[in-house]
Amino acid sequence: MAIVRAATAADVDAICDVCTRGYRATYPELLTPEYIDRVVAEFYQPARVRTEVGAAPPHWLGYQVAEEDGRVLGAAGGGITAPGTGELFVIYLDPDHLRRGLGTLLLDRVIEQVAAAGATQMWVSVLDGNTKGIPFYRAKGFEAVERRRAFGAREDEEVYSWRMLKPLS
Repeated sequence: MAIVRAATAADVDAICDVCTRGYRATYPELLTPEYIDRVVAEFYQPARVRTEVGAAPPHWLGYQVAEEDGRVLGAAGGGITAPGTGELFVIYLDPDHLRRGLGTLLLDRVIEQVAAAGATQMWVSVLDGNTKGIPFYRAKGFEAVERRRAFGAREDEEVYSWRMLKPLS
């Protein structure tokens, strides 16, 4: 049975691995290989993840990991972006362990964290066309509010995300 816990420095490589594999498995039909490589190189390399493992409240509340039998099968993190407003910044699962409730466990933990930090609403950005993510967030009570250029997209890239919102109180 999986548990969710705060990540430690010992989890850095596992977080990089699960996020990289999860990102690559999620977007091959939506993003170019160059875009995917750029995002993975920027966000899921050990030097960066090492600095993000611990919490730096209120903006970043640290990585959470879903672990089973000593193996990290998912990672997520969120924080506070404005007074009363939380956001899920990242959530990825090992592609070999989908549909087991791990995403729900991680999302619930991040929601608990942002609510404890004073958030009354929570945002998530999900890539337009993401046939796994959009239904998942809808099932968890998020509603699409606006479509905008995806975080990290260059001016010459037509990559868009849906901003989805969930009230927490």
